[in-house]
Formats: sequence, C-alpha cells, structure tokens
Amino acid sequence: MRALRAVGGAQGTHVTTIDAALTYTVHAPSHFCFNLEAAHCATQHILAERLQVTPEVPLRFFRDDASGNRFVRFDAAPGPLALRYQARVQVLTPASEPGLPEVPVSQVPDEAFAFLLPSRYCESDLMAGCAQQMFGKLEPGLARVQAIVDWIHEAIRYAPGSSTSTTTAQNVFVQRNGVCRDFAHLGITLCRALNIPARLVVGYVWFDEPPQDFHAVFEAWLGGRWVMFDPTGMAPVERLVRTGTGRDAKDVAFSTIFGAVEMTRKDLRIDEREHELQHEIEAFVAEQALAEEA
Repeated sequence: MRALRAVGGAQGTHVTTIDAALTYTVHAPSHFCFNLEAAHCATQHILAERLQVTPEVPLRFFRDDASGNRFVRFDAAPGPLALRYQARVQVLTPASEPGLPEVPVSQVPDEAFAFLLPSRYCESDLMAGCAQQMFGKLEPGLARVQAIVDWIHEAIRYAPGSSTSTTTAQNVFVQRNGVCRDFAHLGITLCRALNIPARLVVGYVWFDEPPQDFHAVFEAWLGGRWVMFDPTGMAPVERLVRTGTGRDAKDVAFSTIFGAVEMTRKDLRIDEREHELQHEIEAFVAEQALAEEA
C-alpha cells in the first residue's frame, strides 16, 4: 500500500497515456452524458486526444467553465454501443508547502464557498458533532486534514461492491467499508464539518496493483490553494489526470444514462512509461495535424 500523503515534493511534470474503452447494450432509445475527457485546468495540458463513439451518432460537447469539466451528450438507438477515449496528458505536480493553514470562513473566496456546504453524498451538517469530537481539538491546518485522511485509511476497509450509487459519507462512517469515492466523500464531509472547504476530484491514474479503474480523491482548501489527498493510499495523487471536480459524485459521474442500458465492458489502460500505447497516440496526433491542414 502506498504511503499516504498530500501532493508534495518539488514542482515537476510527467506525461500519462490513457486508453479507456467502454461498451454497452442499449435496450431502448436512451440518452447518454459522459465525463471521460481530461479536464481543462491549470495543472494539466492535453497533448493529444481522441474520442470515438460506435456506431456514429451526433455528439454534443460542452464544458463547465468554472471547473474545466468536459462533457459529451448523445442519443443512442437500441443495440451495441462502444466508446473509446485516448489521450496523452502532461500533468504538473505543484511544489509542496508544509504547514499550510486553514482559512477562516470569512476569508474563503466566493468560488470555494459552495464547498463548505453539505451536499447529496456529504452530510457535513449531520456529522459536525462527530467531526468536532474526533478532530476539533487538533491544531488547525494541513496536519489536521492529514489526520482525517490517516484515520479514514485505518478505520475504513476498502471493499469493492460494498457500496451503491446511493451510499453517503454517513453510511460509510457507520458501515466502515467502501470504495474510493466513499473514502473521498467521508474525507470531504469531515473537512466541511470543521469549516474546511473540500471537493471531490475524479480521473485517471496508474495503480501499483491493477486492475485499473476510474479513481476518486478529494481536495481541501488550505493556505489559499487546493491540496489533494487520497485516503485509500492506492495511487500517487500528484499523478492523477483530472476529468472532473465537483461537490460530490453527483457532479462528476463518468457516465449519466437516461434509459434501459447495460454496461458489458470497462477496460482502462493508464501508462506512465510511454511505450506500448505511445504509437497509437502519435498516430492520431498526425491525423489531427492533417485535419487542421485540410
């Protein structure tokens, strides 16, 4: 298990190659909304990407300017459906700043204020007493958030299949098991209950122990910046390629489906070593250049 820590170390960059393939059986006319593409944000740069939907359908792309989250929507007729997203993304690792303080509520900027409030999966109002009892007497700042992360890692068992799409942070606290989004939701909830803005981040990252999957972590607002934490300890948070940022999983689901649909395959390949997938990315970079010249 990887040692738990926030984003840290000296500032640097690395490149991650992503190949995500999803297949479905559509049983009745349905509408899809996907959040699969790398987000537009200051900490990463998309070198190349391609999204394919088979069979071909009209696609509608849009972006949330505040978060940089990118979405694609489309209608699908009954039958098989396949999506493939390939990308090569350069990620910036911010330099660490030990001892970052908490920010008084009156000084929280407007754009971060919403992340102080309870949300669908993060009932910080209901868990305020518990958070105060467990962590209220600790020195405010990065160390207190790290204590929350360490406690979640020790107290909550990572158990695939133990939670559902309706499981909340309070449920996870009681049942003491969950998956990555549940760990992140609990971290967000305990932070908000202590008046620390916190938000969910999802994306692609290479795991030491496959299988690869979408991953969820959280960020806390400390010292006037967002600092990322992963209570599962499964992956290096500083290497995450961000696809979505939001209040909780309601904002950043990789797929939202309206209709009778069954997922039949989910295959993610994330490579930080730039070898077997690189030639595929280079090929569609060339295709993009030709298209721009045409």
